[in-house]
Amino acid sequence: MIPADAHLSLAPPPGTRIGCDVVAISDIRDSVTAFGSRFLHRVFTENELQDCAGSIERMAARFAAMEAVVKTFADPEMATPPREIEVVLRRGVPFVNLAGSVAARARALGWQFGQLSLSHTACHAMAVIIVSVDEPDRPRGSGRTAPPAHPG
Repeated sequence: MIPADAHLSLAPPPGTRIGCDVVAISDIRDSVTAFGSRFLHRVFTENELQDCAGSIERMAARFAAMEAVVKTFADPEMATPPREIEVVLRRGVPFVNLAGSVAARARALGWQFGQLSLSHTACHAMAVIIVSVDEPDRPRGSGRTAPPAHPG
């Protein structure tokens, strides 16, 4: 048991990053209605569209996953082309594939592996991702992560 006078840190363990996002299903439905194929092919890969088989709820969950991944970078200025973050299923389990500049940034931050969870109801979809990171830029013993470097 933790003594009452002990300092309690609620930060995740060093080397762990967490991202979460919730999307209104109606927002994705409205975008598909308004922009059709142009929206679908700008945001989703062919693999994702095939996995979703037209399900707006599944598309919304993947969109939430993309946003959750972006949050793990903790860099609001970072460009994140949506098709560089792909959610694929392997034996029914969702995984994230990164490509291009997003993959390069993940490598630079020392991403090792991650776990993704997706869920949806009739009105909302959500995603949570937990990423294990080998953070070479973290000062030893501080438990704090150095702020991400901005690409020059």
